Order: sequence, then structure tokens, then C-alpha cells
Amino acid sequence: MRYGGPVTTVYAPHSWPDFGRVVRLPGVYAPQADSRLLAEALGREDVTGRDVLDLCSGSGVLAAHAARLGARVSAVDISRRAVLTVRLNALLARQRVSVHRGDLTSALPGRTFDLIVSNPPYVPAPHAALPGRGRARAWDAGVDGRALLDRICRLAPGALRPGGTLLLVHSATSGAETTVRRLTEGGMRAGVSDRVRIPLGPVMRGRLDWLRERGLLAAGQDTEELVIVRAVKR
Repeated sequence: MRYGGPVTTVYAPHSWPDFGRVVRLPGVYAPQADSRLLAEALGREDVTGRDVLDLCSGSGVLAAHAARLGARVSAVDISRRAVLTVRLNALLARQRVSVHRGDLTSALPGRTFDLIVSNPPYVPAPHAALPGRGRARAWDAGVDGRALLDRICRLAPGALRPGGTLLLVHSATSGAETTVRRLTEGGMRAGVSDRVRIPLGPVMRGRLDWLRERGLLAAGQDTEELVIVRAVKR
């Protein structure tokens, strides 16, 4: 199912937005292809003067990018190191970002937004328990990769204003169709707006046998597909 902007099929990082200088503390997710694909999609939205929420902000590059585009930006992450990193990168970018530590939208109770952008942990892991610390906290998301995705699907409709938009990036191994279905069930118009195939990163390569046993990667497959699900609140 498709909704919204173009579907990207070629890995073309040099055409994606430049985040400029980025610093990060140990354990904070480094901007990669998913961050840049999401920034490109964000650039197609009219966010000037709008309230934007960056959920699972990580390094804060998407928050700073939204601020460059003229948005009023709030950023949320559960990690103390990520919160500090977001503040540092907002200062480096000379952009105003309101940064909050907390568990998804509970960090800003009662607030609603015109647009939510999110690059949450989404990598399937051999264990159901989510790590409470360490680098894996930035990507491990349970055996199906949906521990955070499903929660965001439930929370997004209540955190968006009428006509508001969600941009959510994740690997196709975590189930793009499931994301679209759950957002639709929540009363949103949803579909995959962007797709890009990239080489497997070190985390996925380290789990190749397990991912293939689960049927999440085919034998001999050395790439993964990233998707952006775009959903609009009715």
C-alpha cells in the first residue's frame, strides 16, 4: 500500500540532506541511511511554523533538520546520553529545540503536534527483553522488531492534531504492512511513501543465521529494505 510521496528504490546517500557536524556520546545512535531517508521525507512536508515532535530522537539530527526548515521542534528520548547529545547538536546547528527525557509521548503529556517524525529501535533481536542500557538499546526491539513500533502506532493518533502527519522509518524485516494496518485501525490514512534498499549493517550481519532461520532474510540476501510509513490523522 502506498500513500503520499515518491517511492525511492536506489541507495543514493549523496543526494540526501547533509546534517553538518554531528557529535554523539557513546551509546547514542549514529545518523545512518534511515536518518537521511527520513530527513528527505521530512523536507517534502510543509513544517514552517508548525509544531513538530521528534520521537526517539537519538543524536537529534532530525530535530535540528526540522528546526532548519522553520518548525517549532520538541525532541524526546528515554536515554540521558541521547538527551544531552540532542542538546549539543542543536547548539552546533544553531537551532532551537526543546529537549525532553521520557518514554515516548508520556514525556509531554497532553501535548499535540502537527507532525511527528520517528526513527525508533526496530531491529529484530533473539531475545524479547529490551536492553536497559548499552549500545543495543538504540536498535534492539524484541523478536519481531516491533516493541517500539507498535507503541508508536497506538500513541500517534492521540498526539497528532486533526490533519497531522506521522513519518515513521523502519526496516521491512519489522513488517511494513503491519505498521500500515495498525495505523489504519487507529483512524489514520497510512501507507508506505518511501522504500530504499541498502547493504546490511554490522548488527544485521551479526544476526544473519538467526534472521534467516526466522525467515526475515532470504538465503544469500546481503541487503535490507528501509521503508517510511506516512500516516495522516483523519
